[in-house]
Amino acid sequence: MRILVLGSGAREHAIVLALRSERAGHALFAAPGNAGIGEDATLVPDLDPNSPGAVTEYADAEGIDLVIIGPEAPLVAGVADALRARGIPAFGPGRAAAQLEGSKAFAKRVMDAAGVPTGRAMRARTRAEVEAALDEYGAPHVVKADGLAAGKGVIVTDDRAAALAHADAYLPFGEVLVEEFLTGPEVSLFFVSDGDTVRALSPAQDFKRAYDGDAGPNTGGMGAYSPLPWLADDFGGEDAFVAEVTRTVAEPVIRTLDAQGTPFVGLLYAGLILTSAGIKVIEFNARFGDPETQVVLARLTSPLSRLLMSAASGHLEDEPEPTFSTDVAVTVVLAGEGYPESPVTGRPLHGMDAAASIPGVHLAHAGTALQDGTLVGTGGRVLSVVATGETFAHARERAYRALAEITLEGSHYRTDIAARVAAD
Repeated sequence: MRILVLGSGAREHAIVLALRSERAGHALFAAPGNAGIGEDATLVPDLDPNSPGAVTEYADAEGIDLVIIGPEAPLVAGVADALRARGIPAFGPGRAAAQLEGSKAFAKRVMDAAGVPTGRAMRARTRAEVEAALDEYGAPHVVKADGLAAGKGVIVTDDRAAALAHADAYLPFGEVLVEEFLTGPEVSLFFVSDGDTVRALSPAQDFKRAYDGDAGPNTGGMGAYSPLPWLADDFGGEDAFVAEVTRTVAEPVIRTLDAQGTPFVGLLYAGLILTSAGIKVIEFNARFGDPETQVVLARLTSPLSRLLMSAASGHLEDEPEPTFSTDVAVTVVLAGEGYPESPVTGRPLHGMDAAASIPGVHLAHAGTALQDGTLVGTGGRVLSVVATGETFAHARERAYRALAEITLEGSHYRTDIAARVAAD
C-alpha cells in the first residue's frame, strides 16, 4: 500500500517502524516527519498536516491508499472528514468525534450518556466557579483545560494557589474542568474502531511526571512499559481486564457516538485508573498515545497496516484480534534541558548508532532534525529509546545501556521507568 502518516513525533516514528517491519513493500510517506522518520519513509516536509485541503489534494494526487493521522490537531481541524469526502480511507475520527479529545466537557457528556464510570467534575467559566469547585472537591486539586493543550493542560496539586493559577491561564480561552482526585494505578488502553466494531490492543502504563519518583511537573510522557503483569492480581489477567474495559467503556462510547451521528473511526485511547471503587476513566484521547504507542507497537506481531485499513474502510469485523509478542517492552524518553517548561533546542546528538546497535533496542525520534549534516534536538522530548526483552529487568538494562551511549548537552531522563515491575 501507499501510506501517508501525518505527524512528526516519536509516536509517528513508531507507527512507521511497525509498518516497515511488515516487509510488505509499503511505500511510506510522512508529513512533516523528522530526521529519524526520514530514514524509514519519504518525508513531505512542506505539506501542512493540519490543512484538510492540502492533505486531501496531496493524497489524491499521489494515489495514497491510507492516511494515518497521528496527532490530535489535524483531527480537530477536520482532516479526516475531507479525506473521506474524497473517498480516501483515513484512520482517525472526524472533527465532531475528535471532540472526545478536543473538549474535556464534551468527553464528560459522552461518558455520562454512555454510562461510563468516571470521576465527578464541574465545568467552570469564571474564577469564582473554579474556586467553588476546588472547595467542593478539596485537595489534591485536579484542573483541566477544556481544549487541546499538547499534553500540558492538566495540573494535579495540593497547592490551591497553583491550581487557581493553572485555571487562570486557560479561562481566557474557554471553560476549565475541576475534577475530583482519583487514586490508584493508571492504565492506558487503545481501541481500534470502524465506528461499530472495536478491537483492543495490549495495555500499557506511562509516566507523566518529569522526574524520578513521580516528582516534578506533568509532561507529555517520560516513559512507558507493556504489558502489565500486575493486572493478574485483581482482574485475573490482561485478557479479562481488556474484556471488561471493552464491555463497560469502549463499546458504550462507540455506540453512543454513533447514535449521536458522530461515528468514531480511528484510535480510541482510554486513560484509566483502577480505584477502590473499580475502573474509572480519567480521559479519552482520539489518537495513539505517546509514549505508550512505542511499547505497544513494539510488541505487535500481527500487521498494523491491515488492522488500520480495516478500520478506515469500515470492515473491522472481518479482522481478527491483534496479536502480541510474549516479550515485554520498555521505553524511556530523552528530554532536552529545561523540558517541560522551557526546553533548549538546537544542540547536537551523539552516540545514536552505538545505542541502536544494542540488541533489542530501537530509537523512535521525536524532536530531531539534520542541520548542516548534524543531528540536533529540536523539541522538548527528543527521542524515545525502546527496548524489548524476555523480562522487564532485561528490557530495562538494554534501554538504559542505550541511553548511556547517547549524549545531548543538558538532557535528562527518568531512571525509574518500569523499575517496580522489574523488581517483582
